[in-house]
Amino acid sequence: MSKNLFSLEFDEFPPELVDQTFPYGDYSFDRKMKKKKFERHLEKLQIELVKLQRWVRAKNERIIMVFEGRDAAGKGGTIKRFKLNLNPRFARTVALAKPSDTERGQWYFQRYIQHMPTDGEMVFFDRSWYNRSGVERVMGFCSEEDVQIFFQEAPVFEGMLAREGIHIFKFWLTVDRAEQLKRFYERKNSPLKSWKLSPMDEKAVGKWDEYTKAISDQIMRTDSAIAPWTIIDSNDQRRARIAAIQTVLSSIEYDDKDEDNIGEIDPRVVLENEDFY
Repeated sequence: MSKNLFSLEFDEFPPELVDQTFPYGDYSFDRKMKKKKFERHLEKLQIELVKLQRWVRAKNERIIMVFEGRDAAGKGGTIKRFKLNLNPRFARTVALAKPSDTERGQWYFQRYIQHMPTDGEMVFFDRSWYNRSGVERVMGFCSEEDVQIFFQEAPVFEGMLAREGIHIFKFWLTVDRAEQLKRFYERKNSPLKSWKLSPMDEKAVGKWDEYTKAISDQIMRTDSAIAPWTIIDSNDQRRARIAAIQTVLSSIEYDDKDEDNIGEIDPRVVLENEDFY
């Protein structure tokens, strides 16, 4: 298949790539999760998330959730499902714009520290300090020396957060190349979603291989027992959102926890690192 098809220069998504998109290509599932099944399970998980937040508030706990992934993998949509019924005063999203001149002159992690949770709070990072080993590296916004320093410092930084008592969850949402391009075209041709398609997304289309290498390096160099990566197959966004919420709920022993509401995490959705590589 010609790589020239992987481009945003066409008016519509290239029909030659349709059989490579979910669920037609080589995927773990041959159909999307049915909407009603998704909504029933999501409602049960929402009940558990409300319990979790109540516990976080009562015990003065702090939770960080970092959402990273390929462009159009569904990071924002997954965060939205987490927060759907949470009290927004104690559950906030951090989605930072490109650094200012002042921030570029600071220690790299400094701009993120001010957004860490206080007692009783949950913070969702829609992209994070991992911009350094992802988009900044691939697009040439930093040097390779900067990246290697980051790989040394990121586990130390996260270790400090964990020793401070903060619960850390790091999600990597993965999506296949044809499926990503299809979503880009959906954004491009939708008057309601076109704002989601940035010039950076357009440049990223031609740098799939570069991102693949950067992602592999990032996962291998920054996965740790204190702050492990959870890799989620996001080709079916409904299954991905269920699995992400299950991962958090399964990892914390909050009050009145109902395991039946959470359910079993599907190993076809939450991938082992070796399988991902």
